[in-house]
Amino acid sequence: MLAKRDMKSNELAEKVGITTANLSILKTGKAKAIRFTTLEAICEALDCQPGDILEHSKEE
Repeated sequence: MLAKRDMKSNELAEKVGITTANLSILKTGKAKAIRFTTLEAICEALDCQPGDILEHSKEE
């Protein structure tokens, strides 16, 4: 979604109000959880729905 919106990670982090390090954790799928307020802010900044940026996968 970042590429589709022609937006850099640091720009999204600034708009959402999180650190670039925390955004990186979210992007790589290493986060165990995300606050709904953060998810909402990301979706608002990217003009998308949660399903556009989230993926469910089974833990190994």
